[in-house]
Amino acid sequence: MQGSGLVSAPEYRRREYFHHKKEGWDLMRKRLLVIGLASLLYTMWGFGGVANAVEIVDGKTLFVIGGRQAADDIDPSHKTDYSRRMIQQVFYDGLFKYVGKSAKIEPWLATGYEASADAKAWTVKMVKNAKFHNGDPVTANDVKWSIERTLKLNKGPAWMLSAVLDVKDITVVDDYTIKFQLKTPYAPFISVLPWFYVMNQKQVMAHEKDGDLGQAWLKDNEAGSGPYKKGRWQHGVLYEMVAVSDYWKGWPSAKHPDSIIFKLIRENNSLKIGLQKGQLDIASSLSADDYDLLEKYKGITVTSDPGVTTLALKMNTQKGYTKDINIRKAINYAVDYDAMLKTLNGKATLEDSPFPNGIKGHVATKAYRLDLAKAKEFMKKAGYPDGGFELEYVYVQGLASEKNVGLVLMDNLAKIGIKIKMVPLTWPNMVARGAKVETSPALMAIFTTPKFNDPDAVAYQYHKESWGRYYGTSYYNNPEVWKLIDEARSISDWEKRAPLYEKIQHMIMDDAPEIFIMLPDRQFAMRSWVKGFSFCPLRLTAEVDLYPIYIEK
Repeated sequence: MQGSGLVSAPEYRRREYFHHKKEGWDLMRKRLLVIGLASLLYTMWGFGGVANAVEIVDGKTLFVIGGRQAADDIDPSHKTDYSRRMIQQVFYDGLFKYVGKSAKIEPWLATGYEASADAKAWTVKMVKNAKFHNGDPVTANDVKWSIERTLKLNKGPAWMLSAVLDVKDITVVDDYTIKFQLKTPYAPFISVLPWFYVMNQKQVMAHEKDGDLGQAWLKDNEAGSGPYKKGRWQHGVLYEMVAVSDYWKGWPSAKHPDSIIFKLIRENNSLKIGLQKGQLDIASSLSADDYDLLEKYKGITVTSDPGVTTLALKMNTQKGYTKDINIRKAINYAVDYDAMLKTLNGKATLEDSPFPNGIKGHVATKAYRLDLAKAKEFMKKAGYPDGGFELEYVYVQGLASEKNVGLVLMDNLAKIGIKIKMVPLTWPNMVARGAKVETSPALMAIFTTPKFNDPDAVAYQYHKESWGRYYGTSYYNNPEVWKLIDEARSISDWEKRAPLYEKIQHMIMDDAPEIFIMLPDRQFAMRSWVKGFSFCPLRLTAEVDLYPIYIEK
């Protein structure tokens, strides 16, 4: 619109791209604020302007995905939440990778594997043409070192293997063959390997300081072999991934982006407006109402798939009022679960077990449903027939779905005399609160996706070894359940494992360590020129597999 002071989406992108290169970041932030305000006014005044093509900058295709969660540490051995993993997935390769709606596990750096009959010895063969971004070949030595590093640091995905694999039992057979000798049988071994990304040992160790195995350097740098490498990096603003033109595995389409920017946008409305105006190509974590609105918007596609991600409210079982199982059961019976479904406009399924539908071994348990009489009965057993206390409800700042759940919860628990204090926090601050039993709140909204396609991925969330992780903030304490979890994960025969998982589910539900609410449909909104999007239920909440994405005008 000439003379309006507003810019078109392509012009906005062009200016933003060159501005990062030519001017200071402080000025850039001010300009983004002005443009964001202009976009808001533009929408309020009812003007239309929508970009009709992805932006080409200096002959390169620039692709922008908006998200609300920062990626302040991209070390593959450290953290595994959605924003970090989305970036790690394109910087690095694993031996295997989950792909598609069926969550099929495909060989990636591997060509295949052999397992012993007792599921203790696993031998993996590797491709011979993979290379790191600096040109070094990817070998079995790098695989060995990378997995050893993760296990030694005991962070991130280490929990998946730490109980069954000792670092001394990883053997390099030759440059492209590696053998793992497990301490106990572990049937889902191959299923967890997609989480162990392979790092360039030589490159990382060149940046080691004081025996830190390169941790300080890898927080903001990468040493991978994936389809993209690190570009511009500004915490709290954006993270750029630059395509590796000669990626060893090739590209699904020659029309892939030359550069992908993951832009941090915490406000729901800003994400929606950015997509409507073509300033974003993909947006996620929007409200249910916004997805319904965008489905009707010309030039935008909204996907919706049933997933295995659960939305539960973790209760601190070791501290405060929620330490009492009677209080926890009262809360569970006081919740209006149908009203919870309405917060997502019905695009969800109620949980009937701690294990999500779709995970092998899932059985329906005696799930809690609204029953105020029972709720009041348990409040009386706890010694609080009239309630009279307040509980904190912690949720992700700016995330409408969790805020709306909290509002329903506030209304529900008022009927048994419990007040709810709504506490919005950024995700890193939520994780920090939940890291210690002393600071973990009474109630915390957590989306949890199983990390791999095996019931152990869910059961282990209720093991003592998961205390302090974001999915273990209930500090669930039941040694009998822990023993069953350990036993089930060490058995290779499914007919023997299945009854154990059935018992585990019933016991956890009866202990009520959380409010088991629902499995939301997984939704993403994107411009119609975005092609190659592939949903996988084992990807985390708002995580997108960026490798197959391409542009078609």
